[in-house]
Amino acid sequence: MKRFVLVVLAGVPLCFLSAGIAAAQPFPMVDQLAQKVVQKYQNSSCEQLAMERSGPKKPKGELEQRAIAVLRSDPQMRTEFINRVAAPVANKLFECGLIP
Repeated sequence: MKRFVLVVLAGVPLCFLSAGIAAAQPFPMVDQLAQKVVQKYQNSSCEQLAMERSGPKKPKGELEQRAIAVLRSDPQMRTEFINRVAAPVANKLFECGLIP
């Protein structure tokens, strides 16, 4: 009986942990998209970012247009995306002197 109780009690935190992980990642698409955006900024030089910002805007691809449309239509997903990319992007732009 004691073993059964110990096994049950040992399994309880795992259930809560897995539920917490599932709740923390409600938008798997946001994970991929945010990671792609952050990597772009982290892997770009300051010169590349400055040229990109000052030059003419390139037309967006179909996949990027669809992602933007989804983020515009879903406020919760948009908030999650912005929360994930804002700090790394802002830090890179600050380091490059592209924002005050």
